[in-house]
Amino acid sequence: MATRIALYSHDSVGLGHVRRNLAIAHQLSASLPAATGEPVSGLLITGQPAATVFPTPEGWDWLVVPGIEPAAGGYAPRRMGSGLGRVTGLRSAAIGSALAAFAPDLLVIDRHPLGVARELEPALDQLRRDRPGCAIVLGLRDVLDDAAATAGEWSRIGGAEAVHRRFDAVWVYGDRDVHDPVASGEIPAGLAGLVRSTGFLAHGRPVGRDRSPEEPFVLTTVGGGSDGVQLARAAARAAGAARPPPGVVAGPPLPAEDRARVRAAAGPAVQVVTSVPDALALVRRAAAVIAMGGYNSVSEVMTTSTPALIVPRVLRRREQAIRAEALARRGLVDVLDPARLDADAVGAWLAARVGEVVDRSGVDLDGLHRVGELAAALIHRSASLIHRPAGKDLAHAV
Repeated sequence: MATRIALYSHDSVGLGHVRRNLAIAHQLSASLPAATGEPVSGLLITGQPAATVFPTPEGWDWLVVPGIEPAAGGYAPRRMGSGLGRVTGLRSAAIGSALAAFAPDLLVIDRHPLGVARELEPALDQLRRDRPGCAIVLGLRDVLDDAAATAGEWSRIGGAEAVHRRFDAVWVYGDRDVHDPVASGEIPAGLAGLVRSTGFLAHGRPVGRDRSPEEPFVLTTVGGGSDGVQLARAAARAAGAARPPPGVVAGPPLPAEDRARVRAAAGPAVQVVTSVPDALALVRRAAAVIAMGGYNSVSEVMTTSTPALIVPRVLRRREQAIRAEALARRGLVDVLDPARLDADAVGAWLAARVGEVVDRSGVDLDGLHRVGELAAALIHRSASLIHRPAGKDLAHAV
């Protein structure tokens, strides 16, 4: 027998959701056998084919469903010529069939309680009917968006009542002393009883082989969004004149014209690449880091004492700006308003901050360890309850 775990992420942009779930998968595979007496078997559900380049823990595999991407007013198919309804219907059928066959003991859904266009609703309701012992968790990053935006999102899925009906716990992957999404109104007050703050999913992430340059370097990473070209250009130009050289600019597969603009801005000492095998290894060796404010980038920076300049993405959501401002108030990072972004501003920051040591010891970075504890408690509780009311009973077990 094995403890079966499924992790879902909708994956419209980049690999942030995938990387978060993958870190959780590695942690659960390492920690749960000691708690349950069984090995772990897992299924990672994603809409990003590129996710499969990452190694999974032993006993895990991928289910890749058709992709979606942000569009005006919502989402659109990434590649398929069908309309969104047909694509989400296909995703829904594939996910529902997979979960019914896999019969998980624990299902963790990243960020969107019902998926895209409520694609998870049939599968969740079927799990509640056919496998009441499956613990279902909603996993949320530390910051969602401003309260007005999230209020609409919760309302569209039926509010707190709909979440209570289908979920046993809500895990928030952050430190509530840095930012509390219940107090800010991002998470409805009616869900407060389900919420458990884990701390940042930072310590314990898998680290690949260190292939960073021998010389000191400045690392710029712009995550998975194509809107990072302005930051990459400004950092490339500034890094060329910075000490220590060289600069390393890592970014997504930008369109060819944007990639050419970044390389044109870089001096001869600046290495420009569009991807790296392991950003965490680079972050740990860098003399300074310049990044957008995505959850994974910030979590990796927080495990180091490296000075970091965050230039948050402000299009579509305020999530990154809220996160950056909360960290800056604690003196953990510096923040540059995207409206003030240019090579001079980045260069001035580098001149002032390269070589400094930042104390981040006061932040809870042990979220992965705590997720393991919470998962074990849920699985033990689920195993002892064949029939139970949905929602509150399991929440009180953790």
